Amino acid sequence: MTFSSSLLIASRFLFPRTGKKSNARRSLFGAFVCIGISLVPLIMVLTVSDGMIKGITERMIGLASSHLQLVLYPNSEYSENAENMRILADVMKKYDPAVKAVYPELQGIGLASSSKGRFGASIRAVESDVFEKNPAFASLFEILEGTTDLSGRNSCVLGKKLASDLGVKAGGTVRLITTKENSAGKMMPKITPLKVSGIVSSGYQELDSLWLFVSLENGFNLVSLSSGTALFGIETEDAFSMNLEKTYRSLSSFLSSAGRLYRWNDLNGAQYENFASTQIMLIFIMMLIVLVASVNISSALVMLVMERKKEISILKSLGGSSNGIALSFIITGTVTGALGVLFGLPLGLFCSLHFSQIMAGIEFIVNCAAKVISFVSSGNLSDFVPVHLLDEAFYLQNFSIVIPLPKILLIALGTIVLSLLVSLIPALKAGKEKPIETLRKI
Repeated sequence: MTFSSSLLIASRFLFPRTGKKSNARRSLFGAFVCIGISLVPLIMVLTVSDGMIKGITERMIGLASSHLQLVLYPNSEYSENAENMRILADVMKKYDPAVKAVYPELQGIGLASSSKGRFGASIRAVESDVFEKNPAFASLFEILEGTTDLSGRNSCVLGKKLASDLGVKAGGTVRLITTKENSAGKMMPKITPLKVSGIVSSGYQELDSLWLFVSLENGFNLVSLSSGTALFGIETEDAFSMNLEKTYRSLSSFLSSAGRLYRWNDLNGAQYENFASTQIMLIFIMMLIVLVASVNISSALVMLVMERKKEISILKSLGGSSNGIALSFIITGTVTGALGVLFGLPLGLFCSLHFSQIMAGIEFIVNCAAKVISFVSSGNLSDFVPVHLLDEAFYLQNFSIVIPLPKILLIALGTIVLSLLVSLIPALKAGKEKPIETLRKI
């Protein structure tokens, strides 16, 4: 029995010429649909999580740690004032051509106060024009109110969450409580009124919820060097390039007397690994769903073998081999899985590209149902709190969908191989059918 003969028999199983009703064909159709539908959440998890991880990582690197970060020693002469920090920044750019930009910064902590209350603030003293000169700041920050101008005396820019907690708008005033060392060496509180130039958001609240930006000059007036940290964000061509390690080693030896140098993954490694492990776990769970769906192919083939016992016996009596008949059933199961892949992949990609609209629709339905339940149980909606499926406190609000073609092709191939494997047992059973026993019953 040739391969073409097995292929012809498989095509008759899948697409018979007669209109005879068949429960086995219905089961095969159901298996095809189940595999397609099971691939949809898998593709969505893969593409959406890749996009979200990429977006969060871009913000962690571009807005917080930079590609490399030099933390100055507390007694370093370069941490005495803004001008000395700028001098060292110029030296670094000239020393290594791989360094594309250097951004000096002074960080500290304080207490931001308004009529609404007092809240902790992470002070970031940066260059006045950093929101325009730094490509990451310019592209990843969304200006919600006002401007990002820090050139004015005692001007500041607040993160969205901190501004909301303080209840201030652009043009308003907050009081910043910090500590400064007096002439006697004692730490004394210092209260500085700051005018809010603008309010910004990176789209990831967990990252920027406490940020309060001031100019570098103002930072040295607000933050004590004994409690603050002077550092430099160093940008290279690519944070994920193999050349980053070479640049790191070169600058480490050159700047060893000034401070300690860190890679971005030294500072954010734990969070990055957490994202990756969470994604792997989700993909594993989705693959289990695909495995369960593929078992339907096996059960459908068992029904097909039972329905086609007569045809199998006739084929064997005419010289058909056991291996050829088994191969025809293997082809039937594998093609069913492949058709499920052709159905599920485009549908999954379509849902991924419209992820935001789908989540908004689900959120609307959930809130409508919650309102009805709240009204029925309490008789009013005054205590109703809307449900947010993607709360900005934990999820990135705006991100680009990433379509990893190699991973998607691997999933497609894996699903087809899985369909082949679950087809083996019923196919081998079909090949072992004894024609004499079946023909006697006819």
